[in-house]
Amino acid sequence: MAYEQIKIKSEAARCFLCENAPCSGACPKKLPVADIIRSLRFENPVGAAAKLKEADPCAGCKAPCVDACLRGRLDRGIDIPDIFSMAAAPVLKEKAVDLSIEFCGVPCENPFFLSSSVVGSNYEMVAKAFDMGWAGVAFKTVGLFVPQEASPRFAALEKEGNPFVGFKNIEQISDHTLEENLGYVRQLKKDYPTKVIIASIMGQNEGEWTTLARLMEEAGADIIECNFSCPQMVGKGLGSDVGTNPQLVKTYTAAARRGTKLPILAKMTPNITSMEIPAKASVEGGADGLAAINTIKSVMNIDLETFVSAPDVDGKSAVGGYSGKAVKPVALRFIQDMKQDPDLKSVPISGMGGIETWRDAAEFLALGCETIQVTTAVMQYGYRIIEDMIDGMTHYLNRIGAASVKEIVGKALPNLVPADDVNRHTIEYPRFHRDTCVGCGRCYLSCFDGGHQALHMNGDRQPVLNPEKCVGCQLCGLACPTGSITAGARVEK
Repeated sequence: MAYEQIKIKSEAARCFLCENAPCSGACPKKLPVADIIRSLRFENPVGAAAKLKEADPCAGCKAPCVDACLRGRLDRGIDIPDIFSMAAAPVLKEKAVDLSIEFCGVPCENPFFLSSSVVGSNYEMVAKAFDMGWAGVAFKTVGLFVPQEASPRFAALEKEGNPFVGFKNIEQISDHTLEENLGYVRQLKKDYPTKVIIASIMGQNEGEWTTLARLMEEAGADIIECNFSCPQMVGKGLGSDVGTNPQLVKTYTAAARRGTKLPILAKMTPNITSMEIPAKASVEGGADGLAAINTIKSVMNIDLETFVSAPDVDGKSAVGGYSGKAVKPVALRFIQDMKQDPDLKSVPISGMGGIETWRDAAEFLALGCETIQVTTAVMQYGYRIIEDMIDGMTHYLNRIGAASVKEIVGKALPNLVPADDVNRHTIEYPRFHRDTCVGCGRCYLSCFDGGHQALHMNGDRQPVLNPEKCVGCQLCGLACPTGSITAGARVEK
């Protein structure tokens, strides 16, 4: 029992998450095999158990799903019967919860939006996302010019088999004409009147900001988002060049305000020390809310054979925008900075940066965001992740006894305090669970080489703590691959 969650997690992580997965088609019981594995992958075990329905759905089955698994062409198929038997659990009757939320006065059926990027850049794409359950879209940034793009334009940072820990792009704003983009927005609003369309715009001067805001309102947008933060625009005075200049942020927000009566969001750049300064400037210029964070300026890597960084565009590359799971801690930090500021605490924020699962989304909401936006996870896994975002959030709210998603907004803010307010008078020692320890010694290596030399391994390959040296840093627990070290007793120093 102790290792089941680790086994489920590691085996589900091997799944390719195929489109139209053959494992589902091979199941004699017609179980949605691929959907169940995806739910396990995206931290929705209750949803997975609900789809399994039975305690041991694979009993007596010869597992044709494993034979059909495309992972088997690489090494071996996913052990579907094993993880299904471990994932099966009684499904309790749950109460209905309200995922709707109001953002800048605009009602949203749930807090999940596509962020302004390639994932929401034409009618067909956004319509598919709306049909699958996304509440809204920040449509890919529109300007009065069409940029000339590079090829290739993406790169990814890998770690231990995960190809998308971090993601870099050197893409600019929409490569469709203004007329095409206005047509997409009009048709989307006509066909999906209850969905929320945030029109992201980028002007090159005050007149363009005013014109774009007016045209997008006339096309049917619900909210205007001023993109002050794209870090890879060609030409000066665009994107993050604006976002790091509070006066320009204020001036261009005011220019957009002259063109529309709709709510305006200012999209903030993280390529700055204090995001509160331009955020306040945008509010002074007429912004009703904020969107944060956009991508982080980055150099992804260096190919040590060619000495070219990625993406390799005919032997050259450029600084681009970094996104993906790895940026989530940075995004959460900037958001809490703004929500803790007395002048900004009541300003609505649409949060983004490294969101892949319902749990990631809930963390942004807990720090005060009212909606969240996603791009990189959709680029890797597709719009279908919305199913487990909605399902997982619903199960979570039931578990904590919340009737509405609104109840968790901002709940974590009181627990983030200045560094000198953190309890520094006690030590929390680690607790070692001998029944699940496999004796790998990872805790010992981390403690000796990166900690305070407070552990040694006994003759049974079990870690032994020296409390006189232990400072309670808990590095050993973070390094343990089996979850056999947890927080123990807290005592006075």
